[in-house]
Amino acid sequence: MTSTPETPELAGQVSDAVSGNWVDTRAPKALRPYLRLSRADRPIGTWLLFIPCLWGVLLAAAATGWRALDIWIILGCGMGAWLMRGAGCTWNDITDKDLDAQVERTRSRPIPSGQVTMKQAYTWMGLQAAFAGWILITFNGATIILGLLALIPVAIYPFAKRFTWWPQLFLGIAFNWGALLAWTAHTGSVGLPAVLLYLAGIAWTIFYDTIYAHQDREDDALIGIKSTARLFGDNTVMILRFFQMATVILLTAAIVAAMLSQASFFTMMIGVLGAWAAGWHMAWLLSRLDTENPDVCLTLFRSCRDTGLIPVLFLAVALML
Repeated sequence: MTSTPETPELAGQVSDAVSGNWVDTRAPKALRPYLRLSRADRPIGTWLLFIPCLWGVLLAAAATGWRALDIWIILGCGMGAWLMRGAGCTWNDITDKDLDAQVERTRSRPIPSGQVTMKQAYTWMGLQAAFAGWILITFNGATIILGLLALIPVAIYPFAKRFTWWPQLFLGIAFNWGALLAWTAHTGSVGLPAVLLYLAGIAWTIFYDTIYAHQDREDDALIGIKSTARLFGDNTVMILRFFQMATVILLTAAIVAAMLSQASFFTMMIGVLGAWAAGWHMAWLLSRLDTENPDVCLTLFRSCRDTGLIPVLFLAVALML
């Protein structure tokens, strides 16, 4: 039986990319391997990196007042999230090139499939990081220091699955740094609300990335990769309920700590309702989780973006009151 030839638009497409994404259909062909390396064909990761930034700046603004600078904080964090997610994914693929070649879902990525050489990958990572650094230096000094410190968990994360069953914790440490950055960019210093937001984001990340990791559980077991999906196993739903509750409680505590003495009770309650609405969305996702079905896991993982956007919506409403 003759296989159907691959169309030029789909040549090199990564297996878990969004169908019909702009990289595979509209981007210049010479750039496609690099954009795939940055996961530009899978935008969910950029959203998950950007959303904690929105939490930070909107909570700070709702508590202390909106400033014109906040527009640039949102725009800068958005561009920075895209660039640093791309640089981080490039670094991840550089370190995981041999492992990715052994996993069905990842062997089509640009490095193991031969679309990009290691030298090209390092160059591309450096360019993305340089542009992100240019954005970072437009913020205040405390934010710049925090941004530089963020490179430490970013550098460590790809190796975590080799030495701990909790690589999702390390991803949370790296992915939610924006909550600290955006709060500090608005206020000039790290405060308790920002730390609580950061911890809420870490709990949320463990929740959604455990769901994501169940796609690769069998391949990971074969090659010795650790994950919370393998650690939790058949108890995943029960354990993720704990991280659902932790996310809601920590988000609520962050909102109360920020607004209790700075905003009206009604405004504070709008923010708190956002945290609890996000919790209900997480419960809805858990009710549909089938850890034995990779397609369901991927769909629910992508839906976790909406979980994070719910508090954004409620904080934006609180800000306008």
